[in-house]
Amino acid sequence: MAKRIAVFASGNGSNFQVIAEQFPVEFVFSDHRDAYVLERAKNLGVASHAFELKEFDNKEAYEEAIVKLLDEHQIDLVCLAGYMKIVGPTLLAAYEGRIINIHPAYLPNFPGAHGIRDAYEAKVSFTGVTVHYVDEGVDTGEIIHQEKIDIDPSWSLDTLEEHVHALEYQMFPGVIQTICEQIEREDTK
Repeated sequence: MAKRIAVFASGNGSNFQVIAEQFPVEFVFSDHRDAYVLERAKNLGVASHAFELKEFDNKEAYEEAIVKLLDEHQIDLVCLAGYMKIVGPTLLAAYEGRIINIHPAYLPNFPGAHGIRDAYEAKVSFTGVTVHYVDEGVDTGEIIHQEKIDIDPSWSLDTLEEHVHALEYQMFPGVIQTICEQIEREDTK
């Protein structure tokens, strides 16, 4: 049985596009009503939902609304793909071990919102892409898979971004497939 996937994104949604072209995605959630990912979802015929934290009294109420959506759609796996909110305890408790994130750096180096830029500005010899389980920290969850990119010193920031995004698009679907297979095995025990 295919696992039901939700993708969370805050912006452009290029990783969502790659995922949705390879897997049936149940829905997209964005914390920005004007995020381009919502247009991508519409073009691919994928349901989408968007609401913003400021529309709620607090983060707990915001996450309770997200959990309700996930439960209504019977989601097995949440894939964060450029979702720029820290996942809080309400969502973590409801979907423990079922939320993964793709991060554009070789963790534990360069966690946070600007992994590519931070690596570039640090003038390091390599960076990479990491997929990890989400926990209460910022990019601190258990690493599922990561790959390195050697940085050519002649690259511009834009060139490095292109290389990192290309690796994300190649890597994330395979990791999602592996996680879905693990969930399937767990569900049949």
